[in-house]
Amino acid sequence: MLRMDQYELVRTAHRVYGRNISELSRMTGHSRNTIKKAIRGEPWGYKEREHQPFPVLEPYLETIDAWIEGDKDQPKKQRHTARRVYHRLIEEHDYSGCESTVRRYIRLAKVRFGIGTSKAFIPCDPKAGYEAEVDWGTTNAIIGGKEVRLKFFCMRSKYSGKHFVRCYPCERQQAFFDAHIQGFEFFGGVFPVLIYDNLKTAVLKVLKGRGRTEQEEFRKLRAYYSFEARFCNPDSGHEKGGVEGLVGFARRNYMVPVPEADSLAELNERLLKRCLAYGSHTISGRERSVTELYEQEKAHLLPSPEAVFSNVQTYDGRVDKYATVIVDKNRYSVPSRYAGFKATVLLYVDQVQLFVCGKKLAVHQRLYGNNKWSLNPDHYLDLIYQRPMAFNSARPILQWQLMWPESMNLLLSSFRDAQGETKGTKDFISVLMLYRDHSPGKIEAAVDLAVENNIRTSDGVHHILVYKNEKATGIAPLPGWSSLPLPDVSVYGQLGGVV
Repeated sequence: MLRMDQYELVRTAHRVYGRNISELSRMTGHSRNTIKKAIRGEPWGYKEREHQPFPVLEPYLETIDAWIEGDKDQPKKQRHTARRVYHRLIEEHDYSGCESTVRRYIRLAKVRFGIGTSKAFIPCDPKAGYEAEVDWGTTNAIIGGKEVRLKFFCMRSKYSGKHFVRCYPCERQQAFFDAHIQGFEFFGGVFPVLIYDNLKTAVLKVLKGRGRTEQEEFRKLRAYYSFEARFCNPDSGHEKGGVEGLVGFARRNYMVPVPEADSLAELNERLLKRCLAYGSHTISGRERSVTELYEQEKAHLLPSPEAVFSNVQTYDGRVDKYATVIVDKNRYSVPSRYAGFKATVLLYVDQVQLFVCGKKLAVHQRLYGNNKWSLNPDHYLDLIYQRPMAFNSARPILQWQLMWPESMNLLLSSFRDAQGETKGTKDFISVLMLYRDHSPGKIEAAVDLAVENNIRTSDGVHHILVYKNEKATGIAPLPGWSSLPLPDVSVYGQLGGVV
């Protein structure tokens, strides 16, 4: 190959001084063909061949093409790789060439057959208020002092980039629907088109091409809010890349450090504030902020219906011998006197309401998982009062004991010391029944005072509770009587030993 100085010498000597090809070949030591190329002005260096021969591989090309073409109908993860083709040629056809040649040919063959080629992307400018993307993410959080695994729902406008993020214990259909309801309220309207993965809560069956058989309940939600659902091709998350990026953004920015909250509602309130604060952000490549773009697209959203979509599931059940109703593989208690009755269950995304004969008996926070019990201790107090020897092993009481103050245990011990095991336990249950009519704070303050003054009967606790927390009613005291000293409640402690 000619160097630049030689190239200049050859062209100048020929064009200016009239030297012929033979002379220039002797002068430079290059072949006549090389000198001719320089004189014609052709570029020097490597030139891509129009046809790349594969001399050693040539006898096997038809076999390789058949393998590659047959891969079109095979699962993506079970198609021929270049290495697999190379090993098959050795094992089945005694191929003696090198692997790099096979790799070079396979790369060209797959392009020719349209298999495994890299996909290009089309730059798009979304219409204002037309499309939004939906997806789920997963995160850890500490709720009420316990580390839990949560799912967070994301909805993102393709035009403005405004987004909504909300956490749920799971991604079941009710949570999915509730997230839509909350999202539409956040955006102040409904996007005409929502783009999804082929998630089970919306899609019953994926058909050929764009065809989908949707879940019946999802069709109800879609019809109620009048939006169109579009589903990505399987394994094609890039078709909704905006919300895919939001899932990672929310996890890195909203969930780091691991969020801590007393309740899921508190955590979601914080997330809502973070989503609103994001409005001041300007996305790279755009001139206006998220909020400014959102204000422009808001007028294009469909109005929300006047009434919120009913996201309540109704079930029929029966109160079993444990005074519980089994709902979604978990148990929820009702007052024990209703054992054996038929029950109606209203199942919300965050709570369970239980009815018997049209009367609401209990409201519980909804449990997720299997074989969990939500027991209200008050539902069992009447039954335990009748069977006081079951007090120490009763599950509702054991769970309650983990939360009540130490003064309650001291009061129980003093009752039993003064009245005996059975009577003392029953009298203590009478104190627990006071929770039905008084707030926990007032009862616990009365118990503290009772323990301090060695009061050993439920009547004494009740007297303190009424005297300290309720205003006096009836006839006003005579003039001057208000200066009399307050009664000494400690005298009740002297009656504790009388049985």
